[in-house]
Amino acid sequence: MKTEMISHSTTETENIATEFAKSLKEGDFVALFGDLGVGKTAIVRGIAKEICPSASVKSPTYTIVNEYKKEGKALFHFDVYRITDDDDLYSMGFYDYLKRGTCVCEWSENIPWAIPKDAYRVTIERVEQSTEHRRIIIEKD
Repeated sequence: MKTEMISHSTTETENIATEFAKSLKEGDFVALFGDLGVGKTAIVRGIAKEICPSASVKSPTYTIVNEYKKEGKALFHFDVYRITDDDDLYSMGFYDYLKRGTCVCEWSENIPWAIPKDAYRVTIERVEQSTEHRRIIIEKD
């Protein structure tokens, strides 16, 4: 499965992610790929609107993981920008989260060995440097 679309604004990016989240199940892993400032956290906000609607999503750059829970559903939002090896992942409990809810991970390119084989892969790219337009590619084997 591969879906590609163009977003013209942050709001549209969030809306695309909210629609995508309707297909997610507990235990799914969403690996986000993209440069700084392309909208990875906007994707997470959109997913959270569907899974945990009252969540106030912020980038967990320094905390590494934020947990959002609502009515028995759990969303775990990772930012692994500063992760350098598997020991870092293990010490922060990364592998324990994988079975407890839906996981969305920013900077997944930093942990290719840890991405589950059945993960959704979401790549966000700037279409043009001077605009808000983004190409969003959602893939799953």
